[in-house]
Amino acid sequence: MAASLASLRAALTGISGILVTPFDADDRLAPARLGPIVDRAVGAGVHILVANGNTGEFYGLTTREAETMVREAAGHVAGRVPLVAGVGRSLHDALALARASAAAGASALMVHQPPDPFVAPRGVVEYVRRVAEAGGGLPVILYLRNDGIGLDAIAALCSLPEVVGVKWASPTPLRLAEAIRRADPRIVWVGGLAETWAPPLYAVGARGFTSGLINVWPEHSVAIHAALARGDYPAAMALIGRMAAFEELRSEEGNGTNVSVVKAALALAGHDCGHARAPGAWPLTPGQHARLVALLGEWGMAGETGAAA
Repeated sequence: MAASLASLRAALTGISGILVTPFDADDRLAPARLGPIVDRAVGAGVHILVANGNTGEFYGLTTREAETMVREAAGHVAGRVPLVAGVGRSLHDALALARASAAAGASALMVHQPPDPFVAPRGVVEYVRRVAEAGGGLPVILYLRNDGIGLDAIAALCSLPEVVGVKWASPTPLRLAEAIRRADPRIVWVGGLAETWAPPLYAVGARGFTSGLINVWPEHSVAIHAALARGDYPAAMALIGRMAAFEELRSEEGNGTNVSVVKAALALAGHDCGHARAPGAWPLTPGQHARLVALLGEWGMAGETGAAA
């Protein structure tokens, strides 16, 4: 267990690739379509893959669909890299997903921050404690979309014995620096805002970053990580500049195009994973689609240029 935990900690300092959830034309899961995406990401050197993350439309899936996706993702990954399973929503949904993820062979659980409108900081600690218990000893990674629960609660969460990492998805590097200062130094802090925010979060102590780009262009994400790992910020920024327009497209419509752009790019590149479910934006507008086609052309990925919907 110690060796595998050490390996997981090391992998968390790399890229956590958030896999899409493929659908067919009838809005049913189509997990076989994930195979080539997983193979390319692993082959490119992506360090960790994540099922049931936000790029996987976690909140658009039923609990049963999420259970299916972690099992199917585990089959595609086949132990080549750690597989982290996202769990969350209501407490009992999260407990069921934790148990199913452990049974599927996940390496760790990623606990989504509860979206409930009535969230007590101490209630979040109890929520994570219960999920960790249901996971049967699997390591736990916290996914913090914001730091509104306060630094005291974050420190309490980091003191839970199963917690080994935190994905910090808030654009608040100074708060991150203080959270790191208060926590056990063994906790791995991961930049949770993808490639574009990795440099400022690295500057205060985060290591590794999450990525949805890995579904489309994993080699580029790996190059960005390599530049950051060797401390070459100018090279990292130049590489980030090449894909910044992709992330800008994903942030449109209140981030409602986040998954849509990834799936449209996959379709254009010949790896159709279907649509993005409502309330995400689908299809892309003609203007968004044209910009995406042009961008893929710049990347040398010009494939089908018809409608991606």
